Amino acid sequence: MEWKTLNNGVKIPVLGFGVWQMFDQADCQRAVEEAFDVGYRLIDTAALYQNEEAVGRAVKASGLAREDVFLTSKVWINDLGYEATKKAFEKSLQKLDTDYLDLYLIHQPYGDTHGAWRAMIDLYREGRIRAIGVSNFSTGRLTDFAINTDIVPALNQIELHPYKQRPLMQAANAEFGVATQAWSPFNRGEDNIFKDPVLNNIAEKHDKTVAQVILRWQIQSDILTIPKSAHIDRMRDNIDVFDFQLTDDDLKRIQALDRYPNDYGPNESPEQVKRLSTFFPS
Repeated sequence: MEWKTLNNGVKIPVLGFGVWQMFDQADCQRAVEEAFDVGYRLIDTAALYQNEEAVGRAVKASGLAREDVFLTSKVWINDLGYEATKKAFEKSLQKLDTDYLDLYLIHQPYGDTHGAWRAMIDLYREGRIRAIGVSNFSTGRLTDFAINTDIVPALNQIELHPYKQRPLMQAANAEFGVATQAWSPFNRGEDNIFKDPVLNNIAEKHDKTVAQVILRWQIQSDILTIPKSAHIDRMRDNIDVFDFQLTDDDLKRIQALDRYPNDYGPNESPEQVKRLSTFFPS
């Protein structure tokens, strides 16, 4: 595994394991335990995913020391605000059966984000969170936090894959020393991404899969990434990306696949904000 140092000195694995849509507790626990066996050490969950308890059980069952596991969780819109976020954080700790988080994120940039951030800063300064960050923040919202709060976010987790590379968001993150982490690195398998001729040509050249090429491209582009799979063979493939290098030409060909080069950020339409605000984790 390779690691990146965040802007506060905390080291984070460049590749982790995501558990979005693993709603069945037993299946989620099994998948995370298998991920640990394969070699993953970063697990990314959230209150919205409703599987923090399964992740916590998998950590205990793994036999790994707590300090050898990097745990990320996120606070949802309806729990944003100074007091509400502190309560949500305690609830996540209880479900995960741990006394601290390695990374805690604001899941979406709506609601009382500044109140939530003040609470997270206090928890960070108390040593209960090792790093704090945001998720799905556009360039403008990220800049607002970077210049108008006491602590610059350590990380911005955004949707990022070959068809949606978000160069403007990556540039904004880099300007303020904020790490970029990709969710949905495979575009959820949509738009026939695994059949893309450019990606398949590069994969054949390196005797790798398209998924491995995508992850390698992100890692070489200084993008942290959290692929998800419930199948152990794919888990193994996804972590087996540290034994080859893409060429400059490979990277340029992948860069040319971007379909939204002027995208400033996600979830900005009124309809999407209204839709997200109706989601409430239990």
